[in-house]
Amino acid sequence: MRIALTALLAFAAGILLMLVLSHYVAPSQLAGAGLADSKTTARPNPPSAASIADAAQDDTESDANGNDWPTQGLSPEQVIYAQPQILRHAIAQLTPRVADKPNLYVLAFAGDGGEDVFHNEAEYTSKLFAGRFGASAHTLVLENHPTTLSTRPLATWSNLDNALDGLASVMKPDEDILLLYLTSHGDEEHNLLIDMDPLPLDQIGAADLAEILKKHPFRWKVIVVNACYSGGFVPTMRGPDTLVMTAARTDRSSFGCGSDSDITYFGKAWLVDALNHTPDFIEAFKQASGEIAQWEQKDQLLASEPQIDIGSGIAEQLALWRKGMVAGPAVPFAPAKPRQPMAKSTP
Repeated sequence: MRIALTALLAFAAGILLMLVLSHYVAPSQLAGAGLADSKTTARPNPPSAASIADAAQDDTESDANGNDWPTQGLSPEQVIYAQPQILRHAIAQLTPRVADKPNLYVLAFAGDGGEDVFHNEAEYTSKLFAGRFGASAHTLVLENHPTTLSTRPLATWSNLDNALDGLASVMKPDEDILLLYLTSHGDEEHNLLIDMDPLPLDQIGAADLAEILKKHPFRWKVIVVNACYSGGFVPTMRGPDTLVMTAARTDRSSFGCGSDSDITYFGKAWLVDALNHTPDFIEAFKQASGEIAQWEQKDQLLASEPQIDIGSGIAEQLALWRKGMVAGPAVPFAPAKPRQPMAKSTP
């Protein structure tokens, strides 16, 4: 009887461990253990956050020990545990879809939790589209930042995948338009920095993003990648029903990130200046590109040369979304409130 009971307890403990692992361990790790969901996108040995941060050659805004975690609030484990609930709440808070016309669903993704500039851009993206483009524009924010750990879903591979699932459940994928705005550091191998120290997060490269999007049924897409070397995302993102815009060409840096910046060059030019002037994304890109070139020439910087690829059908679908729209007043940009004090490492 004792042996049978011991075996039963061991079996129950094994099942519990599998459930815990499936909830908290990265799918790439689960795959190695034979526990991954077959629907999870494969993650082939991504580069580390440290390697991308080094490639970016920017100082991150962290304490002397390199930590970005706030001294008050949830612990890293509690934040990971809370992600499904926080994401479900964010999806539930989306404004109702407007019937009988294409709607725009904006997903802002701020990858690097070490600098305020990406957090500022994601928050402003949400305010801009919700405040200026009417009831048919709906916004969702994923971001890594010490001040939003309990209020916003993290900007991670898994949350991006799950957020797209959530959007697909409320959108009409053949009619509505997905706008994915990604802002972070990028490296010469076309990987985005996904970092919220001390959480060990998978990085997202150009091929990874293409695979993530391929799993979901969105026909009409606007993909904006605001990072250094982001032109490398164009070949994997382009398609007949897709508009792709990047902050730089494949072999060039973009500018305005770093701990001393409130917003990037591309974020200010396209979001703040251009989209407050016109709701036409393509026209806004042209305006932003010219403005960025002027700033770079004035600062004697090697031109970033933002890139655009316009699929054959996306411009008409965007025009249908804009049809009958009366854009609201310009939405002023203001940096979000400063981050909380950060935790110190123990010796």
